[in-house]
Amino acid sequence: MKAKYDALLIVSFGGPEGMHEVMPFLENVIRGKNVSRERLLTVVEQYQFFDGTSPLNAQIRQFISALKQEFPNYNITLPVYWGNRNWHPFLSDAIKQMSLDGVKKALAFVTSGYSSYSSCRQYLENIEQAKQAAGDHAIQIDKLRAFYNHPEFIHANVDYLQLALSKLGLKEPSLASVIFTAHSIPSTMAEHCNYKAQLLEVSQLVAQATKLNNWHLVFQSRSHNNGWLGPDIQEHLQALSLSGVKDVVIVPIGFVCDHMEIIYDLDTQARNLCQTLGLNMIRSATISSHPAYIKMVCNLVQERLDETYPKLALGAHGPLPDICSDSCCPAVS
Repeated sequence: MKAKYDALLIVSFGGPEGMHEVMPFLENVIRGKNVSRERLLTVVEQYQFFDGTSPLNAQIRQFISALKQEFPNYNITLPVYWGNRNWHPFLSDAIKQMSLDGVKKALAFVTSGYSSYSSCRQYLENIEQAKQAAGDHAIQIDKLRAFYNHPEFIHANVDYLQLALSKLGLKEPSLASVIFTAHSIPSTMAEHCNYKAQLLEVSQLVAQATKLNNWHLVFQSRSHNNGWLGPDIQEHLQALSLSGVKDVVIVPIGFVCDHMEIIYDLDTQARNLCQTLGLNMIRSATISSHPAYIKMVCNLVQERLDETYPKLALGAHGPLPDICSDSCCPAVS
């Protein structure tokens, strides 16, 4: 295996771990965006339900631990660093430490598998900004490709979906209504990237592998009711109830870890609505440390360390390119 890189950088969104961290964290998230104070305070109230703690950082720690344990099975010896976009440990601090440790060329794994400005290009910008903040312009950091259609990503989601279906207690679990969810983005942004098409493709791949008869892709966590991708999950749940559906499984296919958009928007709001509507709801787990997901990351690293290693992908579009074009996923609001 040709060692072309000397480190792996895990790049994630970040999350607060106490109420005293919530407001400065949210101010980082909305910096440069047109978000009202009222909307900001509403999100603060959501964090109060959970003592200001997002589960995201804890799950990333577990993920990194599992990844390090798996590396020897793939003959990968890269040290692993971790930096977040919006909260500690910050990306700039991670890159500063990499520089002090003598890292010259690193791979970056971003914990988002899809192509949109906020889930791909913005992370590339974050890395460049963090390099400047760290005072090291020379270090080279190459992002691993988007992985939404990687067979191990599909495997992990299928595994947890099948487990969720089994908890419904139905004689024919495949007859349940399955709802794939992802974070909504502005429709104008969606028009300039493949985000929705990729979500539809991965949902179909998971549905086919699970032999589902009834599934839909919906969106959640919309900042605005108008001009953002829909249908909204709450509207969809109400429509299902009116159509006579009794059993639903929600699959957060657009996410790899739990955070506020999961534990509040799904586990709290959607669950409360289901109880009101008389729907039997099960939420499929995110794949944060699933063995297949860990294997997928090892595969993606191997692709870049060894040019002969096969690039795996399911569906019609094949593996996405290692390097994004300058025109992909523009910052359109």
